[in-house]
Amino acid sequence: MRTRLAGALLSALALTLALTGCGGSGPAPTAATTGTAGTNGSAGSDGSDRVEPLASPGTPRLPVTVRSFGGKRTTVEKAGRIVPLSGGLSEIVFTLGLGDRVVARDITATFDQARKLPVVTRNHDVSAESVLSLRPDLVLAETTTGPDEAVRQIRDAGVPVLVVAPAHGLTDVGPRIRAVADALGVPAAGKRLAQRSQDRIAAVRKAIPPHADHPRVAFLYLRGSASVYLIGGRGSDATSLLEAAGAVDAGAESGLGKDFTAITTEALVRAAPDAILVMSKGLESVGGTDGLVEIPGVAQTPAGMKRRVVSVEDGVLLSYGPRTDQVLRSLVRQLYGAAR
Repeated sequence: MRTRLAGALLSALALTLALTGCGGSGPAPTAATTGTAGTNGSAGSDGSDRVEPLASPGTPRLPVTVRSFGGKRTTVEKAGRIVPLSGGLSEIVFTLGLGDRVVARDITATFDQARKLPVVTRNHDVSAESVLSLRPDLVLAETTTGPDEAVRQIRDAGVPVLVVAPAHGLTDVGPRIRAVADALGVPAAGKRLAQRSQDRIAAVRKAIPPHADHPRVAFLYLRGSASVYLIGGRGSDATSLLEAAGAVDAGAESGLGKDFTAITTEALVRAAPDAILVMSKGLESVGGTDGLVEIPGVAQTPAGMKRRVVSVEDGVLLSYGPRTDQVLRSLVRQLYGAAR
């Protein structure tokens, strides 16, 4: 899972693994796929997974001093060698038009322009040695980036580390873009990209087809190879996206206050989703829709009975970055069919 999501899921995953063990009930995850009921939210017409950089980002004006999340002041002297430690932050840097300055990636940065860069994380843990070996001028991190010792080691080596607040919903798209752009010395480009993103999201929302009811959608986090089956609640970060699509977050609405809870038949029946939202790798890991409906409780829901599954590529579903409009468009298309 992405670094941002890993922090929110850590305790739930530990509990689930303790209860179920590590035996897999489905094939190991493979490459990301397109949505089962529509095309991938991040894919282009040729099937590629690319970001769309600004045409003219401008030349970074450095040094600048900015505040990290929590108030710590960080001075950036130069930004010729950047290491973003989450897929979402990588996406912002590349979309600002500064991807040629990125020298490494987190395992969750899987879009085409970043895919050939060296990976500096082991699973979802940062390798300080790998980062420092690339002589970065600036490291971009989130509050969930870890382990803490690795981040401290990078800072102690004299490398500026900007910590950006994690994304929880649509309102975080603009602030995160502007925070990264300010640190890179291109604040005007950040404002333009934030406005472009907001305008595109608004256009998708305006084009949502009229519908009499608000479909109830449950977000499930699945990793069949590790027997991890979780349902998202109020803190899963899916609520904002679902509401923007004119849907109801079934898990949150049914009273699940935590971010993620181990799936039970009772929880699924209480949530009563009309559709199920999953990450594409997670769906693969349980054997597709056929395997999904075999998970206890799924077949008893309206979504399971109708095999109504919405799938979006893992790297963008909850990143709330410059491609959020594409994620929202895919979600709308899979829920309602083509927008007008």
